[in-house]
Amino acid sequence: TQARILTEFCGPLAGRTVIDVGTGTARAALVLARAGAHVTAIDASDEMLRVARARAESRGASIHFESGDAHHLAHRDGTFDVAVCLRVLMHTPNWRQCIGELCRVSRHRVIVDFPALGSVAAVQAMSRRLARAAGATVEAYRVLAEAAVQRAFESHGFRVTRIHRQFVLPIALHKRFGSRAVTERLEGTLAAIGLLRLAGSPVTMLAER
Repeated sequence: TQARILTEFCGPLAGRTVIDVGTGTARAALVLARAGAHVTAIDASDEMLRVARARAESRGASIHFESGDAHHLAHRDGTFDVAVCLRVLMHTPNWRQCIGELCRVSRHRVIVDFPALGSVAAVQAMSRRLARAAGATVEAYRVLAEAAVQRAFESHGFRVTRIHRQFVLPIALHKRFGSRAVTERLEGTLAAIGLLRLAGSPVTMLAER
């Protein structure tokens, strides 16, 4: 589903230039490259980049990898047709600055995702922050209000045109289920009664100049 939404939001990709900021193990970059895009994939972690390069090589994908900081992208204004940044705003020190950089280097479209403030993920995020403060080894993250993210885009001349909400229940819970059938049944029921529209998370957002 994430791959489908990503390619839909990007629009026609053949021959287009795309930057994938915070590429991690290149999940999004590989999807974009398979669709014919010229992909530049950036990450601050050398370890992640090693994994990403190995995955791209094993799949015969032509992706340009760079070490870089989402807060200070080393590219000129309007270098890329599309900027993609997934699973990053929830962890980055200054998410507004990152959105500014994505808007700066993109000519047309920016796609981001984040756990929503008005969702069950907000409860999980708070519990993780408390656990980490108490000394537990857990990965803490932030949740964001959709309106705040939209305002950040608008301040850089971009308008949010499409939004997709993926789950009502936390992803971690679905991973514990380990069953696509169970997930589809549960989430289908919750969507049917309107909870996905109200409290779906993570939110994938497309903004256009």
